[in-house]
Amino acid sequence: MTNYLLTGGGTAGHVNPLLALADAITKSSESDKVLALGTAEGLETRLVAERGYELATIAKLPFPRRLNVYAFKFPARFAAAVAQTRLLLKQRKIDVVVGFGGYASAPAYLAAALERVPLVIHEANALPGMANKLGAGFAKAIGVAFKSTPLRNAQFVGMPLRKEIEALASKQDKVAARTFFGLDPDSFTLLVTGGSLGAKKINEVIEESKDLLIAAGIQILHIVGGNSELAPVKQRGYVRISYCDRMDLAISAADFAVSRAGASTVSEFSAVGLPALYIPYAVGNGEQALNIKDLMAAEAAISLPDSRFSRDFVATELVPLLSSSKRVLAMAQATKTCGTADGTARLLALVQGVLSAQKA
Repeated sequence: MTNYLLTGGGTAGHVNPLLALADAITKSSESDKVLALGTAEGLETRLVAERGYELATIAKLPFPRRLNVYAFKFPARFAAAVAQTRLLLKQRKIDVVVGFGGYASAPAYLAAALERVPLVIHEANALPGMANKLGAGFAKAIGVAFKSTPLRNAQFVGMPLRKEIEALASKQDKVAARTFFGLDPDSFTLLVTGGSLGAKKINEVIEESKDLLIAAGIQILHIVGGNSELAPVKQRGYVRISYCDRMDLAISAADFAVSRAGASTVSEFSAVGLPALYIPYAVGNGEQALNIKDLMAAEAAISLPDSRFSRDFVATELVPLLSSSKRVLAMAQATKTCGTADGTARLLALVQGVLSAQKA
């Protein structure tokens, strides 16, 4: 029996790969045990429980970025989180820690080092997060979702994907997927999504431009996200929904996508060969632009800044592209060469290799 501690959280980008690995572990051995570690504020509090796994929590402690009262209190609070995690490792007889980044990961990484528990890290973004850069110095193995990720001694494993997305890589039923959303089963379909919260600029431009797309014979599945004020719509050639809990069907329905460039989105699209116009989120460290670096090099995607996305761009660039079946097919084929659908199995093999070496 092997006891795993999987740590990460805050966002779905950290939690979903964690859960994919957890499912693979429990499927591979009924005797192995999985414990997740996160914070009480992150999405993991809901998602981990829904999947049937136990979640332990520690304090949410962002690294201080300026000198203030919190910065002075941070060292003691961080030390307490490390001590709490060290106790957890001992009490639960943890054999290996697998970290996905996020607020809970840095204390877990240091606790693993102090308790001499082997550590494996998975970095989902092409630009590594602070916690993973810290842990990389003493991790036994590092897996990355993008080949261009600058972490020394990292191995490309791809992104651990949800099982329903993995299945799409080998079999898709576009007719059934389009019918599910009330779309025409035989029409070229554009998927538009800005993530679970949406993307205001993308939503606005598609709303302004949908007549151009529909006139060109392109039907649209538009997922506006939870923060949008745009109401759901279902009409010929255009379906707009606020939230989609069947993204596997949305991806399967599509021939092309307009999207942000989050690591999970890029990995899912690449695994199934869905070409896209990526409009990276402009706020943050620029990681979204780096997430599509490999796709851009392979001419598998197009991209432009948020500020340049407009009705004029849709009319002069996007519609002509989508109207060329030859160009779309070439991009789809190139997209699939950049992706991998077995990231979960690759990461599990990496972890099990570390465990085998530890026992040798």
